[in-house]
Amino acid sequence: MIEEMLQFNKRFVENKEYENYATSKYPDKKIAILTCMDTRLVTLLPAALGIKNGDVKLIKNAGAVVTNPFDSTIRSLLVAIYELGVNEIMIIGHTGCGVQAMDSAEMLHLMKERGIDEEHISLMRHCGIDLDKWLHGFDDTPSAILETVDLISNHPLVPKDVVVKGYIMDSTTGELTRIE
Repeated sequence: MIEEMLQFNKRFVENKEYENYATSKYPDKKIAILTCMDTRLVTLLPAALGIKNGDVKLIKNAGAVVTNPFDSTIRSLLVAIYELGVNEIMIIGHTGCGVQAMDSAEMLHLMKERGIDEEHISLMRHCGIDLDKWLHGFDDTPSAILETVDLISNHPLVPKDVVVKGYIMDSTTGELTRIE
């Protein structure tokens, strides 16, 4: 599959199709969107919000949640705010999110089935990583999104004038519902 994608890329560049996507690194709408990496949102989310290349900073992770106040998602948001002029942040979860059903015990079992040695798992725990907590999903998508909104809004490095709001997107229709 990767080889097919590389062949497509070669034709894309040769045909100068990239010219259709030319923009700067600064988001035209001054918005950052943190959303889930779910495949259903790849095209649906931009289409449902009317955004195009260059409009927003789009950050994706599993579940559209911040798991640690100093993780790479927060770092990306800080770069977006201070280096790229973002003044609004949308946190967009979605219906039917797989992270909601994530079970740490099952994931650890799958890791072992794929050849991850128990010794490596024990080493993580010995280093202070709570794998059961880190690999566990959330129980309720709206609550998880609100927790992330609260964490970002009250983060000591995020300016108080940055607007942070949470939403749930219907994974089928693209309809957004604000959660408060």
